[in-house]
Amino acid sequence: MATAKQLFDRRKRRTRYALRQRARDRLRLSVFRSSKHIYAQIIDDRAGRTVAAASSLDEDLRDTIKSGAGAEAAQSVGKLVAERALAAGVKAVVFDRGGYRYHGRVKALAEAAREAGLSF
Repeated sequence: MATAKQLFDRRKRRTRYALRQRARDRLRLSVFRSSKHIYAQIIDDRAGRTVAAASSLDEDLRDTIKSGAGAEAAQSVGKLVAERALAAGVKAVVFDRGGYRYHGRVKALAEAAREAGLSF
């Protein structure tokens, strides 16, 4: 029987495979969420580098959010990563939710990034 980690990794691989099929030279907005914080980064897979990144640990956000684990923190991180991406010249990305479901903090981050100007 597969462990929870193996099932998560399987979902993550399946998601990334589908993204590669649809990406068409767009960069990837990858999300990682832990129990205490949330992280997002814009990744150029062809060049193998991170173009923009933000997390609930950023000094810009630490004073404004109550906890790094809530939907409020995810919205702030989504807005910040979108601002940094637009400053770097990135307007269109594909959203990589990893193995996480699209609800809660992941959804809040994605919607905030869309409202801040990223298209996906």
